[in-house]
Amino acid sequence: MHPISIVLLGLAMSTDAFAAALGRGAGMLRPRWPQALRIGLIFGAVEALTPVIGWLLGSAASSYIKAWDHWVAFGLLSLLGLHMIYKATAAPPAHDEAPARNDGLWAVALTGLATSIDALAVGVGLAFVQVNIFIVAGVIGICTLLMVTLGVMTGRALGALIGRRAEMVGGVVLVLVGATILYEHLSAAA
Repeated sequence: MHPISIVLLGLAMSTDAFAAALGRGAGMLRPRWPQALRIGLIFGAVEALTPVIGWLLGSAASSYIKAWDHWVAFGLLSLLGLHMIYKATAAPPAHDEAPARNDGLWAVALTGLATSIDALAVGVGLAFVQVNIFIVAGVIGICTLLMVTLGVMTGRALGALIGRRAEMVGGVVLVLVGATILYEHLSAAA
């Protein structure tokens, strides 16, 4: 995988967490950098761990589908990307929910886990391509750390404006990364 694709994948994986951080920041009275960094570290650690778990699961199945593994990676990434685009364009809930004010360790960790399920599926897809999962997971974790920290700090002012757009851009990037993987494998075979 090309280094630019890895960075784009890391940024795409962090958009859900960024949107959640905007909401969390909007619910905090006056977020401070140490609070934002703590939340970013938790999200980043969870987001870095889940693709490794997915990769391990996918590696166990890779010997069975080696001939069409690039199609699996393309399909998983594309479906995840399209789902993110759908969520970003779907109508908002009918009622306004008050933002959560609980920023305890478990609440933050559970929110981080909820936003990293897509990274688990990406890890499964990456098991079928030639990639160092630890580098990819590290990049995803660092991108998430940075995006969540910034998201918390800017949440009060920009949460409603940027959140849905960030998720849409992340979905488009996932589809493009999947298409790039497919193109690289098909052009190498030709």
